[in-house]
Amino acid sequence: MAKRVIKIFKLLLTAFLIINLMGPLFMLFSGNITLNNNWQTANRESTGIAPKPDETTEAVVQVYAARAFNWRGIFAVHTWIATKEKNAKEYTIHHVLGWNARRGLPVVVSKTDSPDRAWYGYTPEIILDIRGDTAERMIPRIAEAATSYPYQKKYVLWPGPNSNTFIAHIGRHVPELKLDLPPSAIGKDYLMNGSIISTPPSGAGIQVSVFGLFGILASHVEGLEINFLGLVSGINPFEPAVKLPGIGKIKFN
Repeated sequence: MAKRVIKIFKLLLTAFLIINLMGPLFMLFSGNITLNNNWQTANRESTGIAPKPDETTEAVVQVYAARAFNWRGIFAVHTWIATKEKNAKEYTIHHVLGWNARRGLPVVVSKTDSPDRAWYGYTPEIILDIRGDTAERMIPRIAEAATSYPYQKKYVLWPGPNSNTFIAHIGRHVPELKLDLPPSAIGKDYLMNGSIISTPPSGAGIQVSVFGLFGILASHVEGLEINFLGLVSGINPFEPAVKLPGIGKIKFN
């Protein structure tokens, strides 16, 4: 009986591994990922999808995601958050730059910049867009969350803390964002200071995660997610959508 249980467990584990790797393999052979990009020449121009600050008087909060640089894009996206106060003529961008850690600099960067610049050759998408008074109230708390991030000088590509860990931290700090990060935002499930139980990045529901490598998440915002070695799969019946490692979220509406 014990041998049979072990055999079934091995089969289920093998099937789960295959399912989890299908998404990254699809991305690898899709032709959408460039493996030999040069960061010095890769496109970093504005894509024109953000509201123009000189034409938009209301406050704006937006979260962006774009494929990570080179081979990392097979598995993951890089995320950042942009804010513009009411009547402001410029945006502030908050994100984590891993290469700063190698130079002994803080990895958290908050500065004036174009919010919708291509991420080294990859066009970003807006995954959250909030305007007006609601955005205005959130902006100081977002700045506070960026300052309180506990890994100001630490960056680990996998499983975290990384750029997506930082944006997830902001989401938990400002739950009104109801931030639903893509399943391909590897690092979002790395919890702060060794915690195992927390709220999800959306600030709603519950999440159990062991160093961002194994875990489960349940929320009326994100739905149900399973994390295996940082690769996230799941389903959100409230959207509705399925979530696949590497590929991201596939909506059905």
